[in-house]
Amino acid sequence: MSPASPDVALARRQSLADLLRRSARRHPGRLAVADATQSRTYAELDEDVTRVAGALAARGVRPGDRVAVLSRNSVDYVRTIFGVARAGAVLVPVNFMLGADEVAYVLSHSGAVALIAQDALLPVARDAAKQADRLRLRMVYGTPDEGWEPFASLLDEEVAEPVVPIGPDDPAQILYTSGTESRPKGAMLSHAALIAQYASCVIDGGMTRDDVELHAMPLFHCAQQHCFLVPDIQLGASSHILPGADPAAVLEAIERHRVTKFFAPPTVWISLLRHPDFDRRDLSSLRKGYYGAAIMPVEVLREIGERLPDVRLWNFYGQTEMAPVAVMLQPEDQIRKAGSAGQAALNVETRVVDADGNDVPPGEIGEIVHRSPHAILGYLDDPEKTAEAFRGGWFHSGDLGVMDEEGYLTVVDRIKDMIKTGGENVASREVEEVIYEHPAVAEVAVVGIRHPSWIEAVVAIVVTKPGVTVTEEELRAHVRSRLAGFKVPKAVAFVDALPKNPSGKILKRELRERHAALADRIPGTR
Repeated sequence: MSPASPDVALARRQSLADLLRRSARRHPGRLAVADATQSRTYAELDEDVTRVAGALAARGVRPGDRVAVLSRNSVDYVRTIFGVARAGAVLVPVNFMLGADEVAYVLSHSGAVALIAQDALLPVARDAAKQADRLRLRMVYGTPDEGWEPFASLLDEEVAEPVVPIGPDDPAQILYTSGTESRPKGAMLSHAALIAQYASCVIDGGMTRDDVELHAMPLFHCAQQHCFLVPDIQLGASSHILPGADPAAVLEAIERHRVTKFFAPPTVWISLLRHPDFDRRDLSSLRKGYYGAAIMPVEVLREIGERLPDVRLWNFYGQTEMAPVAVMLQPEDQIRKAGSAGQAALNVETRVVDADGNDVPPGEIGEIVHRSPHAILGYLDDPEKTAEAFRGGWFHSGDLGVMDEEGYLTVVDRIKDMIKTGGENVASREVEEVIYEHPAVAEVAVVGIRHPSWIEAVVAIVVTKPGVTVTEEELRAHVRSRLAGFKVPKAVAFVDALPKNPSGKILKRELRERHAALADRIPGTR
């Protein structure tokens, strides 16, 4: 069969470039996005995006070129997501917590020809840009700066919508994984992969055009952008954007905007529950709550159910390479299957396998693998890691899990986070769940630290609730009453806060480094 003609391909185009335009024609006057300084209807946002796309093309950005963005959340960020797509270019969202050398690596590795940076991040952006050979266009959100064109100037140019051929398997974005290795990998997500993932989110996640969503987690991260923001735009829902997940600001925004839908990792949900404004704000509009990045402790699930009885909860499990959702736990299963990640999403097949790729029996631990149109095209310029991740025709997640008789998946741990102590394997999440049951504990992370006798020693890093105290021995006794002796933390450290990345995930590698000295007070016998 001969390939479709260019006109046929254009008529059938289904890309990120098209989603906003279609919503604008269906809901022109409805609020699309708003932040603290500006708001746009769907018709206004669509016109803005066309101008951005045309202006980028006029400045030499060609289809397939990479455009990096270094910024906290804003309406301008949303314009950029769709403007870059409409120009046929590839967006490279950059973690705003990175240093200049780390940003420079992303710019150089991706081959970015343009960088758009928030004015507050210009010191890092400037230093990074000096190291990026292919960068030829520099723009800034906010206050203009020498050598950096104001992004706002793009909105002043009246242009027709660019007519760009975009294939379903053309890269839409390159997202850099946080990674456990020395350098992050560039995960290439196609338009088709993202749109297939949106269908899974919308249908299995109970999303509708009537949703009013609050976006507080960073848009550079695939979860907030691709599980929530872009599906909202595709549906015609309304989005309110915060620059970050400050608990007081989140609670105030839910009340003020009558928010119906909110996503955050468990660490942020816990911070909301502990904040004094939680019981002072009117949160009655909230109907849908989502979490991911970690399993929600059972005690916290119960507390949300008691204090927000009208909120239905979903757990979204996955990773960047799956765009990112792979498995979901539905509201009706939150307590019945507490601790589970759920079942494979609409467009996903999920298995738990042994080292040879064979299914393990229900109840046994193996590696979680997926087959899905959500999956990345591969890792940019890294065929070896791509081949390793996709061996046997399945994407290998690097997570250990257990499947039960009903097909519900429980994530045991990252392979790298499984603690090997005294010849036994300890799943950090199992120990964390037990520690969370103690009434004095607000947050906990369990890690393994190097030890001359144990190889790795299990230790717990604990944040207590305000005004409550507990001793190390009391916590160890609490765990000992519920788990085998080899799973009991050999030491407990009390801290004011746990280190987290911008998406709310606890940085266990950093905890292992910070608390390595605990090994000095751990004996080598049971």
